[in-house]
Amino acid sequence: MTQSLLDAIAAMPLHGDAQRIFHGRGDRFPDSRAWTLDVFPPVFVLTCFAPASGEDLARIGTALQARWQQIAPGQPLNWVFQQRGTGRADTRLMAGNVPEPQVVTEDGARYRVNVPQGQNHGLFLDMAAGRRWVRAHVAAHRARTGQGARVLNLFAYTCAFSVVALQAGARQVVNIDMARGAMATGQHNHRLNGLDGGAAFLVHDLFSSWGKVTRGGPYDLVIADPPSYQKGSFVATKDYARVLRRLPGLLAPGGHALLCLNAPELGTEFLREQMRALAPSLALVERVANPAVFADVDEERSLKVLAFRCTGAAPQSGGTSPSSPSARGNP
Repeated sequence: MTQSLLDAIAAMPLHGDAQRIFHGRGDRFPDSRAWTLDVFPPVFVLTCFAPASGEDLARIGTALQARWQQIAPGQPLNWVFQQRGTGRADTRLMAGNVPEPQVVTEDGARYRVNVPQGQNHGLFLDMAAGRRWVRAHVAAHRARTGQGARVLNLFAYTCAFSVVALQAGARQVVNIDMARGAMATGQHNHRLNGLDGGAAFLVHDLFSSWGKVTRGGPYDLVIADPPSYQKGSFVATKDYARVLRRLPGLLAPGGHALLCLNAPELGTEFLREQMRALAPSLALVERVANPAVFADVDEERSLKVLAFRCTGAAPQSGGTSPSSPSARGNP
């Protein structure tokens, strides 16, 4: 049964921005818990995390076509289906076509995406509220101090945080990730938004580059959105601590850290306990609420985005900067 998903399709409006339409992974819809539906305009991406029958796909495809004719009459329907839960992501085009290259928008910012390939399409939709938090925080810093914030973006992936920070008036953003292809897309995203200066793109292994990172500080905002488990580069249960203990030396007094964790088995207390032990000068400010569509029956299993504030003394300043692992995986 996929009735909850079909109901969401029947009620969906015409979307201009990339976003999730239906989130069965939060267990709020027992009949459709394996399904998600996203839109990266003009393409819908249907994903199933369990074996999907041809009957289900036909029924969903019919529902999409019917609703599309209502909200976008005369326009072709474009959608792809991705089968997950089989050890790899198998994506196939079901109707229409996928633009190449494809550019989507969110809150006025433009991003390059690639929906036919892999599990990560270039923009994590569950992090939309985190990007809005960064935009608002950086703008408030500029209004309060008269200066643009200096931002360190760890595990930068395609640098969406950097785009919104610079749009909000950041003076400098240092983006660090070890995935060269993702960083190349990040540079393209900056060009798409007319951001020709203020950003550095460093393809490095973070854990062998702390000296360079520290010399580039202090930072007014440090963002960390690592993969929860990426063999050979980052495992949250052992490697997040290596990031947290460095934060007091990276942040300016009153600076903030935005820490993200997308591991269902690890709750907010995992980060809070480690912060108390490893960086007690950072105090929790808030947990950023996820977009409503990503609601979970147990919010501790959903994406955790926590903002902390540094109350300690100023670290030593330096000159240039540097690095890290990449994408955390789609929810």
